[in-house]
Amino acid sequence: MKKIVSGLGRVVRNLSLRGALVIYVLVPMAVAAAFVGLWSLHAFERQVEKRMQKDLELVARAIKQPLGHAIQREREGSISQALESAFSIGRVYGAYVYDAEGNKISTTGRREPESRSDEVSRLVKDGEQHGEYGEVAGRDVYSYFVPLTDSGGRITGLLQLTRRRSDFQEQIRDIRYKAVFIFILAFTGLTGVVFYGHHRALGKHLNRLSKTMTLISKGERKQRFSPGGPREILALGVHFNEMMDNIDRAEQEIQRRRAEKEELEKRLRQAEKLAAIGQLSAGVAHELGTPLSVIEGKAQRALRSPDMPAPAADNIQAIRSQARRMEQIIRQLLDFSRRSELRPRRVKMSRLVRSAAAALEHECRRLNAGIVLEGADTHEMEADSVQMEQVLANLMKNAAQAAPDGQVRVSWERRKDQAVFCVEDSGSGIDETTRKKLFEPFFTTKAVGAGTGLGLAVVHGIVEAHGGEIQVGSSSMGGACFTLLLPAALSVAAPGETKDE
Repeated sequence: MKKIVSGLGRVVRNLSLRGALVIYVLVPMAVAAAFVGLWSLHAFERQVEKRMQKDLELVARAIKQPLGHAIQREREGSISQALESAFSIGRVYGAYVYDAEGNKISTTGRREPESRSDEVSRLVKDGEQHGEYGEVAGRDVYSYFVPLTDSGGRITGLLQLTRRRSDFQEQIRDIRYKAVFIFILAFTGLTGVVFYGHHRALGKHLNRLSKTMTLISKGERKQRFSPGGPREILALGVHFNEMMDNIDRAEQEIQRRRAEKEELEKRLRQAEKLAAIGQLSAGVAHELGTPLSVIEGKAQRALRSPDMPAPAADNIQAIRSQARRMEQIIRQLLDFSRRSELRPRRVKMSRLVRSAAAALEHECRRLNAGIVLEGADTHEMEADSVQMEQVLANLMKNAAQAAPDGQVRVSWERRKDQAVFCVEDSGSGIDETTRKKLFEPFFTTKAVGAGTGLGLAVVHGIVEAHGGEIQVGSSSMGGACFTLLLPAALSVAAPGETKDE
């Protein structure tokens, strides 16, 4: 039993909506209609049977009076003629006339009835009309008995009219066939109407929704259901579209957060790398500082000797030059490793640019690079002037080295709450691959011995400490363009001072 119930459960779960309509709507309707139809058919069959019996009674009553007068006058010809007229109607199987004693007087029909004088006598004496099913010459028939009377009302005989029972059965069978045909036709029509209604009201809209879901499952995530149909289908389509939009938004949010996470992890790794490099740089600078000071001092003392031969003096001078170069590299390492506290104050942007340009005057003269300054003297900002001059000097020095015999242009302006510096050159520019590595420590495009690769790393650190950003692009002069975007006002105050001070 459990297996049967389980099997039925699986069948029901696998049903389509059309199948569910058949099982839960059409089948119950068919069963109910069948019960009502059987009951109605049975009642109708009873009515038909009674009507057929009534037809036989009407024939009997029609010939009752002529037969009564014929028996009274003993006219056998009139009796036979009356029976023949009854038989000719076609609804009568046999017609029989008996006298008052139950003796058969005349008969018309295909079969002769068996002699039943006692029963006929009893019926004559009862004087009542009577109908019953029985046999005549081995045939199942329906017999209707009518007493015959003379003009004075005295019973003079009995009329028996018979009709085959098969006539009743054939009539009823024909009615049943017609009822079954009508039921099948009606059920088929109703099924067609239900299926058509299902298709128009639900089927085609659900098919569109199914096709949309199939396309989405195949990767076409932009597909959406075009709402239409009944209110419930319309609401379903709207909610489905809202669900897909929410899923898209959730996926976009997940991708955004994943990108942010990757960016944070990248920055963390970069920060850890920079911290490690900074510690290493500080240690190396500390360890090399003292020996270089000793070398510089000894070389300077040796040059003071008046007996120093010229070749030896030249060698010692070269040693001092390289020692000073190493000291410069050590200072850059210390600048990179240290993150000194900002001491911001209000300063004119033009002053920062001109101070940095003045520090590079000798270098620009050596490279034959001209510097053009463009900006208003009234623009001000809050910044650590020492560190910001270092940033501008580094950028201007790189620009001059990238455009020997060329030109460097430095401009500045205020954009609402931002202070903007642009350092451009007329050099060959920077390719996309190099731009991605510009601010990494020890990365340089200069020749060996010409640079340490720490200048832009220091610039990047100072700009970030000021809460700004640095952008690298192409200049209208043909070379590179470094743009500094800095907040015009900083929230960091120097120790012991207020921002106003």
